Amino acid sequence: MLGSFPPPHKRWSMEFYYPNFQNDMWRILGLVFFDDKDYFLESPKSFSREKAQDFCREKHIGIGDTALEVRRLKDNASDQFLEVVKPICPEEVLRQIPDCEAIVVTGTKATETLLSVLPPVQPPAVGSSSTFELLGRTIRLFRMPSSSRAYPRPLASKADAYHNMFRQIGMI
Repeated sequence: MLGSFPPPHKRWSMEFYYPNFQNDMWRILGLVFFDDKDYFLESPKSFSREKAQDFCREKHIGIGDTALEVRRLKDNASDQFLEVVKPICPEEVLRQIPDCEAIVVTGTKATETLLSVLPPVQPPAVGSSSTFELLGRTIRLFRMPSSSRAYPRPLASKADAYHNMFRQIGMI
């Protein structure tokens, strides 16, 4: 799963991916896998790094960013003011994960950034997938709704989209 880039450190509620307490990724995953949006909470204002990491290890979910280096043009978490300086190299990432069959991008900026460094691929609509070839492998690319609360979709609707994606790749 690839997102755009974490918010400024002062907005983190834990030292792991999707650390902003205002971001709903851990609530989405809690609903999808445990039918509990609060499953990953450690306190009323923070997520549990240990629970999140244990979950990712158990489910074989890798989480990362689509960029190695960014510049925040304003002191906020908005992707609107995020300039990608250096995107990831998908070949390098996929060489480290030989069993990877799907990449999930979690928002518009992440999708745009990844598509800019992939071979030609049909951009999937939100909630759907397309395929591409890289390193002699066929990879499914899922474009999921952003987990940001700025994305105008209810939490339950986002969770339904993610549930459908995880079902399609055989994790549910």
